[in-house]
Amino acid sequence: MYIHVGEDILVRSKDIIAILDKESFNSSKYVEEFLECKNHSIVNLSKGSFKSVVITAKEVYFSPLASGTLKKRSQQLAIHEY
Repeated sequence: MYIHVGEDILVRSKDIIAILDKESFNSSKYVEEFLECKNHSIVNLSKGSFKSVVITAKEVYFSPLASGTLKKRSQQLAIHEY
């Protein structure tokens, strides 16, 4: 199944490694190091400030949607799969 993460982008739910809220994302020095390594694969989907970060093996998405919203969408998809 796919999850809409912002703009016109759909990401396969099984490809998502983590969904972080903005506060968690900004509070870790390890995340800064991770971003430096993934700098070429960052996709900013928010026109202004992002609310969450969706991490996959290939890309890192800065999403305008809240992490709670993305979590609900992933849970709804999991219910429909059974």
